[in-house]
Amino acid sequence: MSEIAIAFGLTLFAGLATGIGSAIAFFAKRTNFRFLSISTGFSAGVMLYVSFVEIFFKGSEALTEVYGDYWGEWINVGAFFGGIVLIGLIDAFIPQAENPHEVRSERAVAPLHNDDVPDDIKDNPKLMRMGLFTALAIGIHNFPEGLATFLAALHDPSVGVVIAVAIALHNIPEGISVSVPIYYATGDRKKAFLYSFLSGLAEPIGALIAYGGIVLFTGGSGGAVPQEVMGVLFAGVAGIMVYISLDELIPTSNAYGKGHDSMIGLVGGMAVMALSLLMMS
Repeated sequence: MSEIAIAFGLTLFAGLATGIGSAIAFFAKRTNFRFLSISTGFSAGVMLYVSFVEIFFKGSEALTEVYGDYWGEWINVGAFFGGIVLIGLIDAFIPQAENPHEVRSERAVAPLHNDDVPDDIKDNPKLMRMGLFTALAIGIHNFPEGLATFLAALHDPSVGVVIAVAIALHNIPEGISVSVPIYYATGDRKKAFLYSFLSGLAEPIGALIAYGGIVLFTGGSGGAVPQEVMGVLFAGVAGIMVYISLDELIPTSNAYGKGHDSMIGLVGGMAVMALSLLMMS
């Protein structure tokens, strides 16, 4: 039970980082776009490294033990690409205008730092709709991300901490993406912050629902998840994190940053993950 509590706590921390993004948008005198670039690059580095070096091979290890070397490797690779297809389908059903990873320009974020909202954009239902759809999109995205954090933390809390930090950093720009249109539409900081903060709750809630379903339908004696199911989940999670890194984080990092900011963050994330794994071995 303590392992589940730790995993849930880390997942909750990662999800609620959307509120940190909203707070940065409101209370910082100037949005630090270079920080956003490096932090999203860092998240991508952590996710890519841990996916290819740790989680993918954990899936292979579990599956080959059950199905043998030949079929275990085939199932592992199939689950990896299945994770990519799953998150790709989720992306496909989210309208691009409401995609939580759309970059917000400094000009777009600037009004959040003061009380002057132009009259022509106050009470704008289109902007309010965009903000709410962005919050919904983040909730949908956060389901598989929450499961990834939860499973990693459940398997190894030390790895879970690093992944939770990586996903938290990548959730910061998402909080800004919710706050911008809602604040524009209402002129209400509290309402914009609240929607941004609550959108992150989908991550821990989704993780618990998914894990509960897995235990309910596949759990063995004592509610333990069978090894072959955990193997498939690990491989799928690796695919999900690779997709998020390549399709969302690296392009967002490039858009926010200048020069080699994105690469600095990417290599830094890989180095931190590598050191963490070495120190835990």
